[in-house]
Amino acid sequence: MKHKVAPSILSADFANLQRDVEMINRSEADWFHVDVMDGVFVPNISLGLPVISAIKKHAQKPLDVHLMIVQPERYINDFKKAGADILTVHLEASIHLHRTVHAIREAGMKAGVALNPHTPVNTLSEILRDIDLVCVMSVNPGFGGQKFIENTYSKVRELRTMAGNVETELLIEIDGGVTLNNYAELLEAGADVLVAGNTVFTADDPVATIQKLKNSSHSILT
Repeated sequence: MKHKVAPSILSADFANLQRDVEMINRSEADWFHVDVMDGVFVPNISLGLPVISAIKKHAQKPLDVHLMIVQPERYINDFKKAGADILTVHLEASIHLHRTVHAIREAGMKAGVALNPHTPVNTLSEILRDIDLVCVMSVNPGFGGQKFIENTYSKVRELRTMAGNVETELLIEIDGGVTLNNYAELLEAGADVLVAGNTVFTADDPVATIQKLKNSSHSILT
């Protein structure tokens, strides 16, 4: 299956959010990536439930919601009601990760787990079969526009090997610093989903930029 592109709403123009949502609808993007930050787990505050509900009213593609919050298990049903199709929680924020992942699936969403840059991928070894997606943070979470961390490539390769060993159809998502200069190498390493914020929304032609990110010669089997 061809890789997916998920523009990050965090980099959109919040004063013209419906316009940017409709742009993504028209584009070749596959998902909307929506970052939720609480100012506790990460040093920033971003979109909440009312904004996600508003995006859902206009979105014609799945909402990939990334929770950068403490105690994410408290809000699983709330995010389902708001319109999340994929719900990702951080390993570092989830004490009872297995329980949380299964609660997400029982609520009718796909379950993802995100890893901060310092977290080894082998910490997922006991739960890899239970999740649909791993979000590899290629910047430190909390703010858009950061520089890509080069060690991400080796983490993706290791994760792809781990997924192959347990025969799971895991999606590997890259979040942070994805550009037209590094996306092909990420796909080569084994990535399936590219989250792109500034690269898309600061482009002169965001739709064309999404098309470039989507139409790579690299095709990833998942």
